[in-house]
Amino acid sequence: MGITTNEIQRVASLAKLRVEQSDVGELSSQLSKVLDLVNQLAEVDTDGVEPMVHAFELSNVLAIDHALASLPRGEVLMNAPSHDEECFRVPPVMG
Repeated sequence: MGITTNEIQRVASLAKLRVEQSDVGELSSQLSKVLDLVNQLAEVDTDGVEPMVHAFELSNVLAIDHALASLPRGEVLMNAPSHDEECFRVPPVMG
């Protein structure tokens, strides 16, 4: 299944991408290969296979939080390029 030039231009427009006309041929070939692979997956018989969230059964994958003593404020601020007595100082990001 191929993808046409018009389809590539439409997808590019929807994605707000500028595609040079010289690149359309290569994109068509690459996207056609991707669509062929997706179509191969669609042919796989999945009757009787339950949908799953992960390929492996996982449970409680998050580590338990343990409260630990933090570094003294002065030691932390010593590593900052700019700071006052309490906080890191950073350049303003909004006018």
